[in-house]
Amino acid sequence: MAANRLEPFSRLTRLAVTEAAPHVLHVELQRPQKLNALDMAFWEEIRTCFEAIALDVDTRVVLLSGAGRCFCAGLDLGAAMAMFGGSSGAGQAESDVARKALRVRAMGKAWQASFTSLEACGKAVIGCMHGAVVGAGLEMITACDVRFCTEDAYFQAAEVDVGLAADVGGLQRLPKIIGNQSLVRELALSGRRMAAAEALQHGLVSRVCATKEAMLAEGLELAKTIAAKSPVATLGVKQFLNYARDHSVEESLDYAITWNMSMLQGSDMAVAAASMLQKSSPGFGNLPPPTPSKL
Repeated sequence: MAANRLEPFSRLTRLAVTEAAPHVLHVELQRPQKLNALDMAFWEEIRTCFEAIALDVDTRVVLLSGAGRCFCAGLDLGAAMAMFGGSSGAGQAESDVARKALRVRAMGKAWQASFTSLEACGKAVIGCMHGAVVGAGLEMITACDVRFCTEDAYFQAAEVDVGLAADVGGLQRLPKIIGNQSLVRELALSGRRMAAAEALQHGLVSRVCATKEAMLAEGLELAKTIAAKSPVATLGVKQFLNYARDHSVEESLDYAITWNMSMLQGSDMAVAAASMLQKSSPGFGNLPPPTPSKL
């Protein structure tokens, strides 16, 4: 691996980023002394990290996990109270309702963008959760493509217990993952815990593993399998599924064929077909880095 590939992540203090395998990065939440509770630095670093991953042409899959006793205990309430009850730019307590509301909205939109960056990075993201997955931690993992957990994991939409309705993805993505409005409303209105077995039963996770070590091993094995596929194909799969979630079948079919009218003319299908006939492992080139729009 190029020595400077991990350089964009070297200044992160809340996340540890390592190369787990060729084309696979491991992003680990790194605030174990606070149960990986999300403070301001966390929100900023998640977005920074996944925006850098989007530009890293050698990365095709990301493993996301948490260090310490649990995956994530949710929002750092102390940090949030300091932010939303803080001062204006002039150093005075914000008393104007309109200006305070606009400040809160801007912060909330930035937090939403942090989790949306997992969806928008163009790489497959595999969430590996153990222990508590609470509040904003649950909202974060709804933006993952695949979710594994350990037998001791539990999931809790705990925002209602601190007097707010979740607004950074949980109530927007979770209903479309579980597909059960009654259950989603039960969880969000009561704040009760959902155990690993129940999460598997209702499709929040696709595997439950005995230990964190076993979960990470299975996650890495899946990541290596995905990383060996055509990156043109895996990007298309992620794009199609994300688009179909938010659009009609007819709109999604049109989007897919418009995308594939160019993608099918690439070399990856020929490479894959030749490898199947020769019973060999195909080798696919990296995709070019995305170019930010200047519009």
